[in-house]
Amino acid sequence: MKILIAADTYAPDVNGASYFAQRLAAGLAAEHEVHVLAPSRSRHTTSAPAPGGLTEHRVRSLPVVVRRGFRVCPPAGLQRRVRAVLTTVRPDVVHVQSHFLVGRAAVRAARELGIPVVATNHFMPENLLHYLPGGAAVRRRAHGWAWRDAARVLSLADVVTSPTPFAAALAESAGVPGPVLPISCGLDLDRFTPDRPGGRFRAAHGLPSGPVLAHVGRLDPEKNVHELVEALALVRARWDVHLLVVGDGQERGRLEALAARLGVADSVTFTGLLADAELPEAYAAADVLGMAGTAELQSLVTLEAMATGLPVLAVDAGALPHLVRHGETGWLYRHGDVPALAGRLAALLDDPAGAARMGRRARAVAAGHDLGATLAAFTGLYDACLRSHSAGDARPAPLAVA
Repeated sequence: MKILIAADTYAPDVNGASYFAQRLAAGLAAEHEVHVLAPSRSRHTTSAPAPGGLTEHRVRSLPVVVRRGFRVCPPAGLQRRVRAVLTTVRPDVVHVQSHFLVGRAAVRAARELGIPVVATNHFMPENLLHYLPGGAAVRRRAHGWAWRDAARVLSLADVVTSPTPFAAALAESAGVPGPVLPISCGLDLDRFTPDRPGGRFRAAHGLPSGPVLAHVGRLDPEKNVHELVEALALVRARWDVHLLVVGDGQERGRLEALAARLGVADSVTFTGLLADAELPEAYAAADVLGMAGTAELQSLVTLEAMATGLPVLAVDAGALPHLVRHGETGWLYRHGDVPALAGRLAALLDDPAGAARMGRRARAVAAGHDLGATLAAFTGLYDACLRSHSAGDARPAPLAVA
């Protein structure tokens, strides 16, 4: 099968949607011809082979001022460029990873050319609205408009998926035609494993020998990493625990200043961005994962940590309760309740055997999200779309997806 994956964020971008698109493309390429359509790293449009047997089609883009390192394809001429790629490649199916500029151009071009379209929604307005100037009223109006815009584009796809039942229900409630199918982003269980040693990572980053609470991900407002810093300050009265912060973003300076103000700067390590290849060792170097983000449609970070055998302290919001089972694989806490978060962290540190049991259960839950199952689910969905198009159906029959 010839598959074209269209993504508005792709390597070297560091975020969950980018990582999912990269792993999906690499996994499918083992058995199929895979093309990737994504923003270039320059003002030029190029097509060239890429590692792993892929072919990348990079469309001219410009840097985004408010997101360092992120690029966007200007609308002028984009539809023509995307249609030219699809006309040349002639994929059997197009799988778009967003409704933004590249995604919507790919959906429209595929519809014009009679190519089946699968769309995966990784979008929540909450991940972007904090960049918008204005007060709460402006953000409420923008929130409604953003979902209506997403629904208009996604309604053109033959099938829409999202990573979790929560994400699927959210999209449907926002007007995306259903059924939206929940298909996990999946992960490579051979890369993220409890058996991986973390000593080299600890030594390389100067981490102490005591317990480590880790956060992995963007340092942006909706991630609420300040709650982890504040909880650390409360727990430090009893435990010599260290906070490892992997990632970068607009909040880093504020977080460093907060740690200094609370007197815990020496107990926090900011690594900045790490290559994807380094992440397994980062999790292996930790004892607990802290996840305070309130806008998660699945959270690959949480899955990766759980696969590594870490218990998780997570905010009770978004899709996180689908992974973090309260009292079994970790603990949930209410957003903003830092004393409760600190209490749960202290409880885990007080009971290493109990924390280890939670970690083993976490690994078992993560095992249900093996990337192989995700690849099989999408391959089956592509086949169903092709059969429906061959039969002249407007949309494929609903599929039962685990």
